[in-house]
Amino acid sequence: MRQGLNRRQFGQFIAGGTIALWLHGCGQQEQSTNQKPQVVSTSTILTDLASTIAGDSVQVIGILKPGADPHTYEPVPADTVAMEKANLILYNGYNLEPGLIRLIKAAGVNARQVAVGEVITPLQLEKEGQKVPDPHVWGDVQNVAKMTIVVRDALIQLVPNDREKMTQNADRLIAELNRLDGWIKQQVQTIPAANRLLVTTHDAFQYYGKAYQLAIAGTLIGISTEEQPSAQTVQRLVQSIRSARVPAIFAETTINPALIQTVAQEAGVKLAPQQLYSDSIGAVGSSGETYIKMMAANTTTIVQALGGRVIPFQTG
Repeated sequence: MRQGLNRRQFGQFIAGGTIALWLHGCGQQEQSTNQKPQVVSTSTILTDLASTIAGDSVQVIGILKPGADPHTYEPVPADTVAMEKANLILYNGYNLEPGLIRLIKAAGVNARQVAVGEVITPLQLEKEGQKVPDPHVWGDVQNVAKMTIVVRDALIQLVPNDREKMTQNADRLIAELNRLDGWIKQQVQTIPAANRLLVTTHDAFQYYGKAYQLAIAGTLIGISTEEQPSAQTVQRLVQSIRSARVPAIFAETTINPALIQTVAQEAGVKLAPQQLYSDSIGAVGSSGETYIKMMAANTTTIVQALGGRVIPFQTG
């Protein structure tokens, strides 16, 4: 039968246990110390920008996933947890993501909050008889270059020791955005002048049209995808398309294409074979998996459908 520990064995047991507990505590402290700051972003476009600029300096948590619609998204409990743990929250603003903005402004969220899109002076659109800011600011690539600076500065304030790295990442991104902006202008100019007309499912391309000289000939619904078009609205759009002799119209990835397909059939016009990315970048592996690829893919779709010629954009 096993005997109890003698005094020497007992002392060794206690010493070993103390060391083990000390090592365990050090490990926990090191893990806590090395935990990266958490940055929560509401839109997929902001998630892409923040991840590109920050690299591995922070943990970027994107609330909306590729293909999700920020206009209609309703927060879930996990979003509340992410907001409460965040050190920095990046959101578009101008009421693009109303459900998430309400959550951000709720009690219990103490992180610094930055409305990145609101660095841009907005275009004004009509909604329910009133003028409201158009939140789709990323349609103009130069706007996103300005937004990149806002994101960079917010991240540097959070992790000042990584200033140099994040500044370099932002500089590279801005250079790529400037190149993309010039490329889009060149491609659009290949569209016959009479065909430079854009008809989409919802009013998300005003900035794109203004920046790249495409007239918005009509949309099925307004600024928010929550709106439901009436039969009269559909018929007005059909008549506008016929009158303007628009060569093609466009569906969007975040919206059910059924209604715009009906419009195309009734107007006797082609529906572009590829849908446009409007309020979200695409899934990993898709043609629009980053903001830059999204804008290149949209431009390619628009230019080809309206009768222009595209030289593919070469990403850096």
